[in-house]
Amino acid sequence: MRNSSGFTMIEVMVVLIIMAVLSAIAFPSYQESILKTKRAEGRAALMKTMQQQERYYSLHTTYMPFSSTSTDVNEKRFNWFSGEHAKVSAYEISAQACNGEEIRTCVLLIAQPGTAKVNASYRDPVCGQLMLTSTGEKSAGANHCW
Repeated sequence: MRNSSGFTMIEVMVVLIIMAVLSAIAFPSYQESILKTKRAEGRAALMKTMQQQERYYSLHTTYMPFSSTSTDVNEKRFNWFSGEHAKVSAYEISAQACNGEEIRTCVLLIAQPGTAKVNASYRDPVCGQLMLTSTGEKSAGANHCW
């Protein structure tokens, strides 16, 4: 009779199978949590930018259109990305006049996910663009995005 210590190959394989099953269950939940966090970043950036637009409006009685390519000093007051830095941000933000209206009466903020100027690997297939108008209308690709 031999006194052995350690694990048999079957015991190691059972542990590996259990770990694989747990990983397969946990990974989709992790990915969904990341998407929700990035959406929250986009929504927060839109709300912050809308507050800046309202302050600008109270001083100049018009809203300011802008984009990532803006060169005007007034347009550069507004962040065109959702995070702390452009390269790690999930959304590129722009402002334009609402459909059928002038910029002095209504502004539409658009958060576009994963462009070349922000984190290009980020995708949100469910919600896509997040939009907010100065009249308070919120829209996206699905109902639960806001």
